[in-house]
Amino acid sequence: MGGGEFISMLSQRELFEKQLAVERLHIERQPETERENLARIYEEKGLSPSQAEAVAAQLMANPSVALDTIAREALGLDPDELGSPQAEAAASFVSFALGAAIPILPFVFLQGTTAVIAAFIFSGLGLFLVGALLSAFTARHPLVSGLRMMGIGLGAAVVTYLIGRAIGVSVAG
Repeated sequence: MGGGEFISMLSQRELFEKQLAVERLHIERQPETERENLARIYEEKGLSPSQAEAVAAQLMANPSVALDTIAREALGLDPDELGSPQAEAAASFVSFALGAAIPILPFVFLQGTTAVIAAFIFSGLGLFLVGALLSAFTARHPLVSGLRMMGIGLGAAVVTYLIGRAIGVSVAG
């Protein structure tokens, strides 16, 4: 999972860097077009045409400021925060490793149906707790967020279990 996250973030970062390079080239080769684009953005934000032109001209006077502004206003990017593939991969690895330990741990101490039921219960509690904690960052009530996370996670676990049973995988010793 960490490797997948690394590739995903690396590809995203490379895409953003390419977009910035294209805009940098446009600023160098077509400054009038970029100035007009900036002016249009500021008109859409409510400035009068003359004010928008003045702001755009002032921004275009410094190519690095122009690029930063175009990145933020036109592309929706923060050039200073393109993401770190290494940090995201490490976070993904740790998150998945900790998350995977919860349903696996009962199989260390138990076996058969008892281990499956314990894994189901511990996973459900872990999923509910994570969902409830995530509500601190959203507008959702902790109970709603926890139940949603638990329902989706346990639903996926049940489907996975049933697929395993259908192809002959057994957890009985």
